[in-house]
Amino acid sequence: MDRKNQLKGKKYLVFGAGISGIAAAELLLRNGLSVILYDGNDGKREEEIRGKSPLFEGMQIILGALPEEAIGECDVAILSPGVPTDLEVVECMRRRGLAIWGEIELASMFEQGKTLAVTGTNGKTTTTSLLGEIMEYTAHNRDAANGMGISKVHVVGNIGIPYTSVVEDTAQDSVTVAEISSFQLETVHTFCPQVSAILNITPDHLNRHHTMENYKEAKMRIAMNQGEGQACILNYEDLALREFAGGLKAQVVFFSSKRKLPQGIYLDGEDIVWAKDGEEIVVCSTSQLQLIGQHNYENVMAAAAMAIVFGVPIVLIREALQRFKAVAHRIEYVATKRGVRFYNDSKGTNPDAAIQAVRAMKWPTLLIGGGYDKGSEYEEWIHAFEGKVKKFVLLGATREKIKDTAIRLGYPAEDIILAESLQEAVEACYGNAASGDAVLLSPACASWGMFQDYEQRGDLFKEIVRGLEEKV
Repeated sequence: MDRKNQLKGKKYLVFGAGISGIAAAELLLRNGLSVILYDGNDGKREEEIRGKSPLFEGMQIILGALPEEAIGECDVAILSPGVPTDLEVVECMRRRGLAIWGEIELASMFEQGKTLAVTGTNGKTTTTSLLGEIMEYTAHNRDAANGMGISKVHVVGNIGIPYTSVVEDTAQDSVTVAEISSFQLETVHTFCPQVSAILNITPDHLNRHHTMENYKEAKMRIAMNQGEGQACILNYEDLALREFAGGLKAQVVFFSSKRKLPQGIYLDGEDIVWAKDGEEIVVCSTSQLQLIGQHNYENVMAAAAMAIVFGVPIVLIREALQRFKAVAHRIEYVATKRGVRFYNDSKGTNPDAAIQAVRAMKWPTLLIGGGYDKGSEYEEWIHAFEGKVKKFVLLGATREKIKDTAIRLGYPAEDIILAESLQEAVEACYGNAASGDAVLLSPACASWGMFQDYEQRGDLFKEIVRGLEEKV
């Protein structure tokens, strides 16, 4: 449904001049709406921001402190995901009566087709990419798609493409697959996907959300507007999600990697099985996939379940899953040097994600960890080593904290190496590795402080690995 008429007659304050804010401002301006673009970083240059779009000529740009009179002029604030909702300036906006939206809420006003939305602490990007691949494959195989007739597929959101940048290209027969973070979900109000999924909820971003309860509530907002005509896919092995299911109006479909389900999708040995009304269908075998690790099989189940309830034939889902390769920076195979395999899991930015990566390794592993301190605890990560991690190389702001935790839990101090740089960490691993070992970058921490983002960290890791000499 086209709801953009509700936007008319209002003035918008777009908070944040990064990729999300720029796309949101452009969307509003393209539709003839009045916009102030604001960024609290007074180190940014107005001319540089204005040069990002020809639409910005004449638009008011404010950097640094935000005058109260500017807030008073506006009706709606569009917050970029990186802007905490409890900032004093945001509280001031609420007191002045501004509606507080995010980019996802704004984009949903323009959506013409169907939306499939994925959230969770870990696995969002892989699941979103898997589902996008399934929908693309379905769109290109119309003859086998039971008349679904998908015209176009957009993959957007936290995966790196602002929803607002493509939403005007949607149509009645298009599908938008969206990866949505907890930061983005804090500011949705009417957003309602046809199919949603919450993959898991484990501690993360507590420096932003402050409590686990707040974090859970943010994640669960993805399904709050869904009704009987929609579906929500949930991880049966996550107790919080199992309890959450009881309060949903949408059809609930569970997935499980640990048990057979009478209804839903589950892992049975190597088979991923769809069960409904007494019938069981093997969607695919894990041996046919190019992904490794139980967590990835959970991502496959979630994506497959979303596609099945949306109406995609299982034969197309199976073929698309078999074609899919690992997402960059998520247990991504890089190279083999002198018999040593290298894997890039830079997107493992919290302990739970890093646990999954360690568990996916089938070889003695030299592990690189550490980075920005998000307030995480590392005990469960260390426990997951289970004799597999032969050297533990640490860098970044958390390296001493992680080292102390590891030693306290009995990890040998002589097998811990502190590095000053990623280059030094990779070389330390390579120098201590034997043929048949694996080197894994899975930091359990964000990249900030040393890198712009996890992608820059992962790209540098790959560059360093590819430059290693293979001489003994």
